[in-house]
Amino acid sequence: MPQPTPGKAAPSLELPLTIQARFELAAQSPENFTMLLFYRGSHCPICKGQLEELGNRLSDFTDRGISPFAISMDGEERAMKVDAEWDTGNLPLVYDMSEKTAREWGLYISSKRAGSDEPEVFSEPGICLIRPDGTLYMAQQQSAPFARPDFDALLEGIDYVLDKDYPPRGDLT
Repeated sequence: MPQPTPGKAAPSLELPLTIQARFELAAQSPENFTMLLFYRGSHCPICKGQLEELGNRLSDFTDRGISPFAISMDGEERAMKVDAEWDTGNLPLVYDMSEKTAREWGLYISSKRAGSDEPEVFSEPGICLIRPDGTLYMAQQQSAPFARPDFDALLEGIDYVLDKDYPPRGDLT
């Protein structure tokens, strides 16, 4: 399956939120970007730290016209555990992403390690920025849980993009 291409329409995405509502990417209308932070799931302590940091720094993003959402392949029970036990503040938590949808977004897929509390199949982390017109601006995917992008560096890059009207790169994918 081909990966999403910057400057082209982002794949569709419509999934439940832990607040008993639905997330629909096509219905988002941020000033600058919708940010999708794909995380491995409730089993991942690195994801916990990343989501808690993002939850505590939401205003750094929303003040720039960016609407962040955290998304996983976790089912409802595991997603509600994240909602109840992790300190994610007001970060919207989206769940029940299918393997097919994860692949459409270019995410790496992993299988459960023997003896772990991982789900049978889950996506590895990634971050995407989608413009208000529904086109993908940036995509970053990882095949391992460590070495996540630094939020300060991401914000610095976003500031540059917004200030200089910097075009999407990787558009010839």
